[in-house]
Amino acid sequence: MENKVIIIAEAGVNHNGNMTLAKKLIDVAADAKVDYVKFQTFKAKKLVVKSAQKADYQKENTKNNTDSQFQMLQKLELSKKMHLELLEYCKDMGVKFLSTGFDLDSLDFLNELGIECFKVPSGELTNLPYLRKIASFQKPIIISTGMADMKEVDDALNVLNMEGVTQNNITVLHCNTEYPTPIEDVNLNAMNTMGERFSVNYGYSDHTLGIEVSIAAVAKGANVIEKHFTLDNNMEGPDHKASLEPKELKDMVTAIRNIEKALGHGRKEPSPSEIKNKAIARKSIVAKTRIEKGCLFTESNLTVKRPGTGISPMKWDAIVGTKATKMYEEDDLI
Repeated sequence: MENKVIIIAEAGVNHNGNMTLAKKLIDVAADAKVDYVKFQTFKAKKLVVKSAQKADYQKENTKNNTDSQFQMLQKLELSKKMHLELLEYCKDMGVKFLSTGFDLDSLDFLNELGIECFKVPSGELTNLPYLRKIASFQKPIIISTGMADMKEVDDALNVLNMEGVTQNNITVLHCNTEYPTPIEDVNLNAMNTMGERFSVNYGYSDHTLGIEVSIAAVAKGANVIEKHFTLDNNMEGPDHKASLEPKELKDMVTAIRNIEKALGHGRKEPSPSEIKNKAIARKSIVAKTRIEKGCLFTESNLTVKRPGTGISPMKWDAIVGTKATKMYEEDDLI
């Protein structure tokens, strides 16, 4: 990728099962200049038992306590035809298409679509058959680690490694699976801990409100940022409340690209923009008083002032005690 930090705009299920809304989300993602817009691919009957209850945040955000999780997810499925249409629309809009598959058949379908990489959602981190299936495609893999401890992450990576996926093809995302995530539960330092421990690229899948934590993650070395977005936080659905609105998404992308530039190459050296100020801001050794030719330079007749076009004050000890070879007036550069 051209950019150092890959930004994934997570449309997820914020299309509410409506193709018009899904395409509007792609429009927003393209306008914000993200790298990928990501949806979710699943069949409710293969993902959840019919009696499974919704999470508390799903109950609150859908304003519906009568539907089961199964019924809620059924309404949010995207058909194969819809996937193909969205894939083509992404191409037309100049943004890359991604989707997270939540069952084995969905993974096969996404592979047939030719997606560039696969995303393991937090809930599938401990799903051995799923991990083996996703590894079989031998494509780059991004793993979310919400709800996991280090051993569970290690176990998942070991499965992928055993199936032939190398560390340089794995990106581990720190994540918290609460929507929205309380700031005090972010624990962003764990992102770096995983990157160092497992020698993989790392990033952050952000479920907090606002954009600050994603920006902080980039400043701390994240290679990938994933963030949910929506057309309107007030829409009915499980994830809208913890998603960015269009302007916020654009602001986040702008901020990340600025931080990306600001991080620089890591060498400490004068930048092109500041070199012109070097002579103005630095100082030189100058005459504090009139100094006759042949007199000794002393602590009493020398001082340090701008500009920095003369002898550097770092050579003070070398100058003090030597003789003046000419006459100096006050403020003359030595």
